Amino acid sequence: MADEFDVVVVGGGIVGLATAHALTRERAGTGLRVAVLEKENGFAAHQTGRNSGVIHSGVYYRPGSYKARFAVAGAAELVGFCREHGIPHEVTGKLIVATDDAELPRLAALAERGRANGIPVTELDRAGIARYEPEVAGRAGLHVATTGICDFPAVATTYARLARDAGAELRPGTEVRTLVRRRDRVTVGTADGELRCRVLVNCAGLHSDRIARLAGDDPGVRIVPFRGEYYELAEKRRELVRGLVYPVPDPAFPFLGVHLTRGIHGDVHVGPNAVPALAREGYDRRTVRPRDLAETLAFPGTWRILRRHWRYEVGELHRSLSKRAFTTAVQRLLPAVTAADLVPAAAGVRAQAVARDGSLLDDFAFAGFDPEDPRSPRRTVHVLNAPSPAATASLPIGREVARRALAALEAGG
Repeated sequence: MADEFDVVVVGGGIVGLATAHALTRERAGTGLRVAVLEKENGFAAHQTGRNSGVIHSGVYYRPGSYKARFAVAGAAELVGFCREHGIPHEVTGKLIVATDDAELPRLAALAERGRANGIPVTELDRAGIARYEPEVAGRAGLHVATTGICDFPAVATTYARLARDAGAELRPGTEVRTLVRRRDRVTVGTADGELRCRVLVNCAGLHSDRIARLAGDDPGVRIVPFRGEYYELAEKRRELVRGLVYPVPDPAFPFLGVHLTRGIHGDVHVGPNAVPALAREGYDRRTVRPRDLAETLAFPGTWRILRRHWRYEVGELHRSLSKRAFTTAVQRLLPAVTAADLVPAAAGVRAQAVARDGSLLDDFAFAGFDPEDPRSPRRTVHVLNAPSPAATASLPIGREVARRALAALEAGG
């Protein structure tokens, strides 16, 4: 007999675990049967465990968007969660710095966007920048008080513990191989046998589009992996950076540029750049997976991205291949840094959803059952785009996904 569950969550990153936590909390004491399947032998192995640990304020995101609403609320809630559960964290604030005159209008627009999102921002001149970061160079800056840092793997582990203690079944080392959706259930095939559930929740991150297609849903997007390569400041040079320092982002591209982030354990990350990865879990240049690469190259949106952003990507690739070029980019913010001060650090891969027209989705994206649309597919809920600031926003994202899954349970009977 196959194991029976009400909800099966595919993916044991921070979003999947937050969803399990939200489901068990919302239906505490009702006997709701929840399982979390993770193909790796441990949780938080990919995007959750390979980021710089920043609790984002929400200053960058379009007012009214999921990212803006969930990041602003999630940042405050996450700080409280860390405090409650003894997870290392600190509200540090951060600087966003314009290094030349061309960036000043974008910096001013960012200040207005932050205020529209309800975020306290302070505009700074050169002297103001120096009060926070004496070694940082800039024409003008913004100080964003609500940004912080934390240990996101510890947050994810705590979500897992709370969900398990509330009755959820956690199954690491369980890769989904087949999905068969019928009128009354979804059958999940794994190497260890089959499970059946009334609703399947897809939080598979780098593989979310594949899981959607396995379930019989057309996601309308493809996950195109971008590797973010980091350096760290050598320990003897960490004093160059007191907190978090970011450049003014390019509004045409959903990456924040090379920035400086002091982590919760005292290390200072420098980066990342954003280069196409040759595998969905391609954490170095040598990792190539033919299936991943073939899918990326066969997707029309990939070539449209390249045509639209090739100049940007040429610069990113140059900084990837040349430490001197990377150092030059960092020196715009931190003139005192040298190539000898930069030590290679672990890379991450961003799961970026791309539409067929080559546009990069700039908001969190959900698909499958929609409580507001009775014609939407039953039995499945998909999280198709949840890059940064998803870790910051994990508690509200988890509640949103749980809301959709519980509505799907009620609609499906």
